[in-house]
Amino acid sequence: MIYGLFPARKPSKFIFMIRLFILIVFMITPLQAYAQTEVKADSSTQGEKVFNAETFKLDNGLEIVVIPNHRTPVVTHMVWYKVGGADEMQGKSGIAHFMEHLMFKGSDGLASGEFSKTVKKLGGNDNAFTGQDYTAYFQSIAVEHLEKVMTMEAGRMRGMNPPLQEVESERKVILEERRQRTDNDPRGRFGEQMNAALYVNHPYGTPVIGWFHEMEQLSWDDAKTFYDKWYGPNNAVLIVSGDVTGAQVHELAKKIYGPLARVDSIPVRSRTISPPLYAQTKVLQRHPAIRQAVIQRNYRVPSYRQNAKDSLALQVIEEIMGGGATSRFYKSLVIEQKLATGAGMSYRADSWDDTTLSVHATPAPGKHPEEIERAIEQELRKLVSEGITAEELQDSKTRMQAAAIYARDSLSGPAMAFGHALATGSSVDDVEYWPGRIEEVTAEQAQDVARRFLDPDGKYDHPPVTGYLLPSAEKEVALENMVQDEVVEIEPAANDNTEDGQSANTKEATP
Repeated sequence: MIYGLFPARKPSKFIFMIRLFILIVFMITPLQAYAQTEVKADSSTQGEKVFNAETFKLDNGLEIVVIPNHRTPVVTHMVWYKVGGADEMQGKSGIAHFMEHLMFKGSDGLASGEFSKTVKKLGGNDNAFTGQDYTAYFQSIAVEHLEKVMTMEAGRMRGMNPPLQEVESERKVILEERRQRTDNDPRGRFGEQMNAALYVNHPYGTPVIGWFHEMEQLSWDDAKTFYDKWYGPNNAVLIVSGDVTGAQVHELAKKIYGPLARVDSIPVRSRTISPPLYAQTKVLQRHPAIRQAVIQRNYRVPSYRQNAKDSLALQVIEEIMGGGATSRFYKSLVIEQKLATGAGMSYRADSWDDTTLSVHATPAPGKHPEEIERAIEQELRKLVSEGITAEELQDSKTRMQAAAIYARDSLSGPAMAFGHALATGSSVDDVEYWPGRIEEVTAEQAQDVARRFLDPDGKYDHPPVTGYLLPSAEKEVALENMVQDEVVEIEPAANDNTEDGQSANTKEATP
């Protein structure tokens, strides 16, 4: 299984889809720093649809999206639940991810592990993943077996029932997963601390996998309560991409998912709001396993759900500032100044609440992280004061739009894009007409967004968090400059070995 962490590198280029691969969160009162806006226009002004998806809704509330692709007789079948780590009860961190694991441990008509074994016998593969605002389950399989996997998935939508010994065993699995991916991985610990510092008094500051001491206490009663509250057809999206028609999927869905009862207990998402903060925070971590230093600065910015126009402009800025070897950060820090061996920017448009924009760089040998930080700030000041050129704007739009069009050739990619969008408050049209909406972004919009959210000399309700991940031998960092900042320093763990021999029995394939 895969749980979501904020990336420290440029995300794969599906840019919306691709970053409206607009991942995460929606319908609660948005953090009051931003007004929620929408980008609405007549479809005739937005160009052609990218995927020509067909949509339906069953009487029990299940949303259905079908993306026909007849290149090969294969389908990707996905069910997305609009619940994730940020929807957990306080003190029960990790229960959403734990629930994801337990869904493979027995349901109506299926013994523990039988779901995945059946898919494998039929020549397919399956997996699942958990984020802050969704949990998704998917299978890729020959089209003739679609009805079978739909039947199995519907069986665990309301009939999950693992043996109690499997619950105890699987809790050991998720604890080992945390040890491997976070506690024994300095990069994982670094990312966790960065999030905690950025999202004060907000559930995004809690890792999706959970805090270890809380995970140890998770029980079957906790999992069943969470499942009964959130898992139901009226809180789910069914997506099928591949060699099918909308009519075929609609009839199968009515037959298989249609009899499932609605769940009346599903609440409106309600999240805590972070208070205004005034001091910038720096996270400093040293570890002997780190051979190459990293500097990263994370900003809290609007998601697409909160402010679509600002989000589209931020996506353009991401491409111009961090979109590979032609980006401003790479050309300035790596090629021209030779301060870094890598540099970039990533932006997650896909959150229900605030989301993260990250600037990151790897110092070149002999270069201090503080030099890199100053160079990053200079590039941002230039962006704020001078804006972007007409050529940069058009080139970035062309690259982004081409990436969306190429996505037509994929089976799982479009399904992921629609899943992320619909599970985080966006619409089918937001995906279909994304290239046209990107085309409407102006240079003035981009500069205005940069001024409001990325100005190194500006004022923020939620100041950015800067992190240094350094080798233990790195003694030259001039910490004097941090004395007026809050410094969170993490020492290496006393024992980096796992506490027992239990290995994480998890699937590692990334969708």
